[in-house]
Amino acid sequence: MSRDKVRPTLRSVIARGHMILALVAVTLASVSLTLLGVLALRVYAEHNLHLIARSINYTVEAAVVFNDSAAATEALSLIASTEEVAQAEVFDINGKLLARWVRPETGMLSRVELQIAHALLEQPISQPILRQGQTVGSIHLVGHGGSLLRFLLSGLVGILICTALSAWVALHLSRRLLNGITVPLQRLATVAHAARSERDFDRRVPSAQIAELDSLGSDFNALLGEMEAWQSHLQSENETLAHQASHDSLTGLPNRAFFEGRLIRALRSAAKVNERVAVLFLDSDRFKDINDSFGHAAGDAVLVAVADRVRAQLREDDLVARLGGDEFAVLLAPLHKAEDAQRIADKIIASMDMPIPLPGDTQVLTSLSIGIAIYPEHGATPGTLLNAADAAMYQAKRLSSGGQQTAESEHPVANVQHRS
Repeated sequence: MSRDKVRPTLRSVIARGHMILALVAVTLASVSLTLLGVLALRVYAEHNLHLIARSINYTVEAAVVFNDSAAATEALSLIASTEEVAQAEVFDINGKLLARWVRPETGMLSRVELQIAHALLEQPISQPILRQGQTVGSIHLVGHGGSLLRFLLSGLVGILICTALSAWVALHLSRRLLNGITVPLQRLATVAHAARSERDFDRRVPSAQIAELDSLGSDFNALLGEMEAWQSHLQSENETLAHQASHDSLTGLPNRAFFEGRLIRALRSAAKVNERVAVLFLDSDRFKDINDSFGHAAGDAVLVAVADRVRAQLREDDLVARLGGDEFAVLLAPLHKAEDAQRIADKIIASMDMPIPLPGDTQVLTSLSIGIAIYPEHGATPGTLLNAADAAMYQAKRLSSGGQQTAESEHPVANVQHRS
């Protein structure tokens, strides 16, 4: 069998089953009633045929006694032609045929009536003709199936009408029943499909009127609730892991990998619209001394304070990251002019004038040396820009702690600034 064969729906299967059951039930009931009616009509027809035979008996009695064939034929024809009789014969005491009447055939319908009569009625009916208690002859009658045929035809019409009505009623009732079964199942299937394909776990199955289907929907909703909670937990865990993978756990700043990825995108965007980008490389001037003198907890406090102060001096779209140890990097994108980078570097250096509180009610002063590299003058790739800014930072540190230095391009002279 082909795997692509269309499968029947539950609605079509149940509807077809209801229709078949209804038609079979109506057909059996109709056929049974028709058979019972035929049996009853057969008894009635045979009884009526005996009454007809008695009536003919009384009428032709005198003609039989006087052996008057013409009178017997006339009397026989007069009665038989108006009754359900196909053939009537009168015999004398010696068994000689005295009179005979046969209903004329009028076509196919007449032959069918005779066949029905032969099949269902007692054939033939024979009664003696009595006069003063003595037999003077006999009469033989063959019944006619006209009334039986009419009954059978009316029964067939009744069966067809009942079948049509039962089909309509079964269709109407099955629709009402199917709506109570298939509609809740379709809703459940829709929600299940959305949960599987779209991971839409916040949808719920509406309540159903049928208890079993309502219980199924309630259990499915409970399962969706658990899956939604588990999905939220996983998303939260993933977000936490993603944040931990791209951020420094101590300062909460992005790490080197995050900074380099952001720098790559900024350079691509700047190359398309012909803009400038600046990278600032920051390094603490006294961090090792603070660590050695006050301990690692004090060093951590200094790093957190530096991160907060640097972040406070930047524009909304700028980025500061901790590269490692006491090294930080700042991304300024877009940069309208080189003086903007120098101005921000001055603000960062000035923010370090305030003492940094340490654990144990101690304060310490530190400063930052900053190297500045600008795209495209000092490099066109993230690596060259970071190396240029790093080199400028070391040059600023050698010249004077707490100063800034702009990287050297191929021709211009380096710009060195110190805080007085």
